[in-house]
Amino acid sequence: MPRLSLRAKLILLALLPLLASLALIALAVRQQEQSLAEREHALVRASYMDARRNELKHYVDLAVSTVKPLLGQPGGRDRALAILSSLDYGPDGYFFVYSLDGRVLMHSRQAELVGQNLWELRDPKGRLTIQQLIAQARAGGGYVEYLWRKPSSSQLAPKLGYVVAVLEWDWMLGTGLYLDGIEATMAELERGARQNITTTLLWVGAVAVFGVALISAGALALNLSEHRSAEAKLRALAREVVQSQEDERARLARELHDGVSQALVATKLLIESAQHEPAGAERLQGLALKRLNSTLAEVRHLSHALRPALLDTLGLPAALQHLAGEFDAAGGVHFTAAVEGDEVDLSEAVKTALFRIAQEALNNAARYAHATSVSVVLRFDREGGLVLEVADDGQGFDAEAAQAVADRGLGLRSMRERANALGARINLVTSPGAGCRLAVRLSAADLASVA
Repeated sequence: MPRLSLRAKLILLALLPLLASLALIALAVRQQEQSLAEREHALVRASYMDARRNELKHYVDLAVSTVKPLLGQPGGRDRALAILSSLDYGPDGYFFVYSLDGRVLMHSRQAELVGQNLWELRDPKGRLTIQQLIAQARAGGGYVEYLWRKPSSSQLAPKLGYVVAVLEWDWMLGTGLYLDGIEATMAELERGARQNITTTLLWVGAVAVFGVALISAGALALNLSEHRSAEAKLRALAREVVQSQEDERARLARELHDGVSQALVATKLLIESAQHEPAGAERLQGLALKRLNSTLAEVRHLSHALRPALLDTLGLPAALQHLAGEFDAAGGVHFTAAVEGDEVDLSEAVKTALFRIAQEALNNAARYAHATSVSVVLRFDREGGLVLEVADDGQGFDAEAAQAVADRGLGLRSMRERANALGARINLVTSPGAGCRLAVRLSAADLASVA
């Protein structure tokens, strides 16, 4: 057996540990694929269900607020049923009304059920569907998961419903979202995870090929210490890939809440205003359509960079003025925006975070403040810093108590998280009956550190 030359021994000494370490990294990445996918699925499913629950509660709250003025009025029941029948949010999004003894009073997608008593209706698993819904409504309202025939496919599908009782009329009012779409989302995420793992392995393979070529060309210059350094860097790279995936998923969940959800709420407000203001309905409907188009563009943009498209075209000051103008167009509350001082260049991260904070604050003011005016001021100071201030003259609230409320608590936490990510100082001054003032301050040093 021929003896290996010193050159060959040096090559093997450098090459074999490198190949072994890359093989271990590839094996570790592959073994982690299943656990990462399961954790991702659990996180996305939980986020999806939380978002759907908030969405359903919001829809029902809007419906209840629409029919409440009709309580006690002559013909109020019939008018309320007609209004609820006309409300929908997609081919499978609708409201339903039952009497508390199980009789169908209104069902906009299955009109043939109206007048029938479904008290004894059971699903394929033997559960009393309508009795479950009515019991939850009587208990103060809440969520129920059950099976129901999906209008768009005529097939039974799992559904999440939210119901409340309108005791003045002995009604159960509710709506629901079908959950079969989440399985398609999970499958897409699984494909994405596999693609990411494959890409990582290809990169590891590319690094291996490059390493082999480099070692072959400069074997005499390599030593064991350099090999250990390269191996450590590869392991760090694998950890960074995993961490970057987790960071991106968390950022996606935050962006979906702060962006798409709030834009849809604004659109809903415009549509409701159009229903109650026939004289301005055409203008408001046009604004709603424009808002929907903007939301669609933002969703498409999220798939690439998860950034509000408005900032890319108009910049932060103009984007804030446009945002205030949209809220002001909805009527009822006067929204204004102003820019003070000499504008300075802001990084994309700062513009996005401040825009989202302002958007969340305006949505909270529109939904909860009962104010007559809301102002947004972006103030650039002479030292190169800035202050974003949102103030209203509404009823104010207990900030600590609001943290326990799902809708508003999540919004306040989201604003604080965004401010903390920039190193900004956020100050919320409010109390019951004293309005609300939110200020986000960034010094010149803060802006420079984020740039």
